[in-house]
Amino acid sequence: MVSRRPVGCQPLWSTLWTPDDRGGMDSNEREPAEGVVLPAVPQALPRTAPRPPAPAPRVPGIAGLSAPYRVLASLALAAVALAACGHLALVFLHVAPSNTVSKQHAKTVDDWIYPEFEQNWKLFAPNPLQQNIAVEVRAEVRTGGGEPVTGSWRDLSAEDGAAIRHSLLPSHARQNELRRAWDFFTSSHDEDNKPIGERGALSEQYLRRIALNRIAPDAAGEIVRIQLRSATRAVAAPPWSDEKTDTQTYYRELPWWTV
Repeated sequence: MVSRRPVGCQPLWSTLWTPDDRGGMDSNEREPAEGVVLPAVPQALPRTAPRPPAPAPRVPGIAGLSAPYRVLASLALAAVALAACGHLALVFLHVAPSNTVSKQHAKTVDDWIYPEFEQNWKLFAPNPLQQNIAVEVRAEVRTGGGEPVTGSWRDLSAEDGAAIRHSLLPSHARQNELRRAWDFFTSSHDEDNKPIGERGALSEQYLRRIALNRIAPDAAGEIVRIQLRSATRAVAAPPWSDEKTDTQTYYRELPWWTV
């Protein structure tokens, strides 16, 4: 009589095994069934030293400073802002039309504006300057033989303009000294060049000293006397304007001044 076993069944003793005949497997392990793929077991990663914590991101500006420096920076910015606002207010009062505030604080405004922040214009000025005025001088020089020689006219305003035009930091004297001296003279003299009041003689001495300081280093002898004049020429109208402008040069000669 032949005993039959169902297909796929194995004898009980065929499942018994020892550690030696299963390649060292212990009793808790099982062989994988044929055709079954087991998942890969991850290997243990080597131990590494812990990384130091990343530094905190740097905050730009004042917020990144410590408390004392933040206070100092805030005070410095506040001082600069107040100084700028005060400067703008004083310049505005200087160039604005005459009003109650500018009259009440006229001395304070003048002390701040002159001489470094002087403005040669007025806010809402109805008649801006439309003329170019040049101050020229010539001298009578006594040569070595004792004969007086009269030199040619020298344009002092053109020399000041050339010194200012190509200078990053032009001198305040180059910009305003000669111009203000001529304005001082014309405002204290009539059309016949006669002084008006006590300021007339002072304006003559001031203008004469400026002219002598300019021409003395280049004089070819002893300066006996000097003469000044102004050359006034109107600014030509722009090409797009139909305005007709007389651009002829007009001269105003002053008498000879003995040195």
